[in-house]
Amino acid sequence: MEVDDSTVNHEGIKQYYISKIEDLQLVNTEKTQNLRRLEAQRNELNAKVRMLREELQLLQEQGSYVGEVVKAMDKKKVLVKVHPEGKFVVDLDKNIDINDITPNCRVALRNDSYALHKILPNKVDPLVSLMMVEKVPDSTYEMVGGLDKQIKEIKEVIELPVKHPELFEALGIAQPKGVLLYGPPGTGKTLLARAVAHHTECTFIRVSGSELVQKFIGEGSRMVRELFVMAREHAPSIIFMDEIDSIGSSRLEGGSGGMFTVHTFS
Repeated sequence: MEVDDSTVNHEGIKQYYISKIEDLQLVNTEKTQNLRRLEAQRNELNAKVRMLREELQLLQEQGSYVGEVVKAMDKKKVLVKVHPEGKFVVDLDKNIDINDITPNCRVALRNDSYALHKILPNKVDPLVSLMMVEKVPDSTYEMVGGLDKQIKEIKEVIELPVKHPELFEALGIAQPKGVLLYGPPGTGKTLLARAVAHHTECTFIRVSGSELVQKFIGEGSRMVRELFVMAREHAPSIIFMDEIDSIGSSRLEGGSGGMFTVHTFS
């Protein structure tokens, strides 16, 4: 049987071009994937550039005063406390909604007009944020020995109001604000406080009273306020203040800074 050479050549050329087309399609697919990857990288880099430009623009703006809102006077004016200048009634920028202004929130005031132009996030002192915060301690009442009477009393004063506040509301009784644990070192005060936090499923925040004694008047009081702000953010929480006697005025040499801190607690 004779085979036409032209037919063989035609089939060979056809297969050759089919193979070339398949190779080009693979290359095209690979190039398309690379293009999409590069476009994604470009979009990511463009987003970073926009963010850096916005940050640069903020850095180039004039500095602002930081104040604390006392109260809203009306729909366009707010009473703001600025340290150490005092209190001022300031206007709101058009981009600020009066409904977003709450007492004690931190705000930024323009350097030239004192207009309120930005609401700042709550700030917690780094010393406060470094205080020991434990989500739910693993200590239990069974670990505390020889303090059965104290455990019973602290259950009534701390655990019961946390677990069953409705009982106090029904009886019209105010819930206790805290408990004073006293005694020499090593008698189980810290362990008992941790056990209470465990059984009430509260965050345990431990702070030493000596950390709240600061050189400048008012600094200790500010740290106490920020401590309770942090406690509210981790609510429900129990604050265990060790060495509470260190904030008494007798420990301070030149003034009544300790009394300012004590007044903040009261």
